[in-house]
Amino acid sequence: MRLLKVATCNLNQWAMDFDSNLKHIKESIVMAKEAGAVIRLGPELEVTGYSCEDHFLELDTVTHAWECLKDILLGDWTDGILCSIGMPIIKGSERYNCQVLCFNRKIVMIRPKMWLANDGNYRELRWFTAWKQRDQLLDFQLPIEISEHISQQTVPFGYGFIQFLDTAVAAEICEELFTPLPPHAELALNGVEVFMNASGSHHQLRKLDIRLRAIKGATHTRGGVYMYSNHQGCDGARLYYDGCSCIAVNGDVVAQGSQFSLKDIEIVVAQVDLDAVASLRGSISSFQEQASCKTKVPSVAVPYKLSQPFNMKMCPSSPLEIKYHCPEEEIAFGPSCWLWDYLRRSGASGFLLPLSGGADSSSVAAIVGCMCQLVVKEIANGDEQVKADAIRIGNYTDGQFPTDSREFAKRIFYTVFMGSENSSEATKSRAKVLADEIGSWHLDVSIDGVISSLLSLFQTLTGKRPRYKVDGGCNIENLGLQNIQARIRMVLAFMLASLLPWVHNKPGFYLVLGSSNVDEGLRGYLTKYDCSSADINPIGSISKQDLRAFLQWAATHLGYSSLADIESAPPTAELEPIRSDYSQLDEVDMGMTYEELSAYGRLRKIFRCGPVSMFKNLCYRWGARLTPLEVADKVKHFFKYYSINRHKMTVLTPSYHAESYSPEDNRFDLRQFLYNTRWPYQFRKIDELVRELDGDQVSIRESGDHEKLGPMSHGGGLGVAAAGSGNPNVGL
Repeated sequence: MRLLKVATCNLNQWAMDFDSNLKHIKESIVMAKEAGAVIRLGPELEVTGYSCEDHFLELDTVTHAWECLKDILLGDWTDGILCSIGMPIIKGSERYNCQVLCFNRKIVMIRPKMWLANDGNYRELRWFTAWKQRDQLLDFQLPIEISEHISQQTVPFGYGFIQFLDTAVAAEICEELFTPLPPHAELALNGVEVFMNASGSHHQLRKLDIRLRAIKGATHTRGGVYMYSNHQGCDGARLYYDGCSCIAVNGDVVAQGSQFSLKDIEIVVAQVDLDAVASLRGSISSFQEQASCKTKVPSVAVPYKLSQPFNMKMCPSSPLEIKYHCPEEEIAFGPSCWLWDYLRRSGASGFLLPLSGGADSSSVAAIVGCMCQLVVKEIANGDEQVKADAIRIGNYTDGQFPTDSREFAKRIFYTVFMGSENSSEATKSRAKVLADEIGSWHLDVSIDGVISSLLSLFQTLTGKRPRYKVDGGCNIENLGLQNIQARIRMVLAFMLASLLPWVHNKPGFYLVLGSSNVDEGLRGYLTKYDCSSADINPIGSISKQDLRAFLQWAATHLGYSSLADIESAPPTAELEPIRSDYSQLDEVDMGMTYEELSAYGRLRKIFRCGPVSMFKNLCYRWGARLTPLEVADKVKHFFKYYSINRHKMTVLTPSYHAESYSPEDNRFDLRQFLYNTRWPYQFRKIDELVRELDGDQVSIRESGDHEKLGPMSHGGGLGVAAAGSGNPNVGL
């Protein structure tokens, strides 16, 4: 046997916070050494943090990374342990995303990333160059301030592996694992037995299985030890990096870290038998044949032995059952951990949430409640960093700290029901009951007086007073009155967030939480600058369907039983008067169901469908219950309002990224926001297809709106043409 103990880790780094990043790296190395590991792998760009973005273009960022690496090399951290450390490096005129492989206070090799992530949320080609030379390792001249201190002038730079006396080890960086021809395939044929993948992979609902299948597949048919390290936490932007660092041997996962956690550092250790790798490879004829005619990969020789012989005290780690969270758990724990990182790093003293008693704002409240539960649990488990942060944020004194989640919520969480004459007693009651279950400091405010004052001012200026549609008003009046309510709530929310801490003699300020979901953003079913406009939004990239499932789960598993009643209530904005023969409902206002919205969103983004392609796909999907004409009308209706309201995405509150069809305009879904909302060419093509499908006898009912509607009207921020039907607003 050749027994080898290896360690990978989840690190909660913060972009550009070199002090804490360096501290976490050092502590993780110490923990790995204490566990007896001889290889320690950290996540991608761990020195700087992954989300530095355009800070990578600054020479200071690269310089500070070298300074941190020098600090590590001058101490005893790398004595007797191979450490893979991620940082940016400039070679010549190019900037590379690199793993620096260090051992015994020397840099053994620098491995630049060859295949950069450049889709979805990733823009690595904006900041880095892909390494393209695969046939040789080049000499890299170390910066003078580094070489003088570690007595090393040059280091091999490029694609290759390290050949120890008893095994071969190589780096593979994040995206490279998922490429059509991943480096580990060629490296395995060259005798590499241990692969180290430093990653910066974000959470997305139902995504973990894809990642783990790739990790298992890397060694399933070619053998090997695959180490995977990832960031974990919010490092300064919309993404939550969901850890789950793991170690796989010959296609079986033998060690797995947590996916969601408040810990800053988590070490994942495994004992592996390298002879099991050699045995598997020797049993596969095709592997032997391909290895005999392989393309040679350059290597660096290190005259050191990493493994140990057979020892009864060192038992190889056994395969384990992979831990997966259900989507409802992902919604509970991912945004909760993201909120905690944002709260403790922003300098804020808590959160304020406009709580309407509806599904969306109640989901946000439940997530904050879950965060409080996680904080108390982690403190009980002995996490001193979480304890220190909670004491500071909760303003505890005299040695006190959180021991009860409801008591902690009372200190850091305000909820406000901002009712009007259009609000029902049912939603008011639901908001109060939920707030009591969570423990938040709850306020009940009527905004009717402010609304009346504004309408009186408008009447004084114009001589007219708008009326709701149910009272005889037109669409313009109806929308204007709803938007007044929505925007007053935004102004009041920010005022309360800034002044309530002062009222209660608390330090700092509160962050305002938004609560619009991904489907409403896609459709534009929200008022520009209403309560969807906040500091951050933990559910802005989660679908209504997933949120409703989460509410049912949370009612039982988080202990907030009122959520079951909230989930069962029909979604309504409560911005129009309630009459015996009329009650405002979201899906009626939108002219489409949330289930349909989810289908439109997935086809538009994930499957890259324009109007015509979407029509064709939905004819297959819905053809059993809808005629081609009915499908065409639905597709036209969606694209009409999607394009009318697209401008709202440019000011969308920064939201936790959780869904692959998010319309978030900042970096994930990059599109114009000024459209010809009639889509004349595309809709004409759809009409032609309907004629072909239904025959010449079918009279195409022209969509009067898309033929008559003028250019997109921003309507004072409404983004809805005056003659359009439906309500773009959403409640709290």
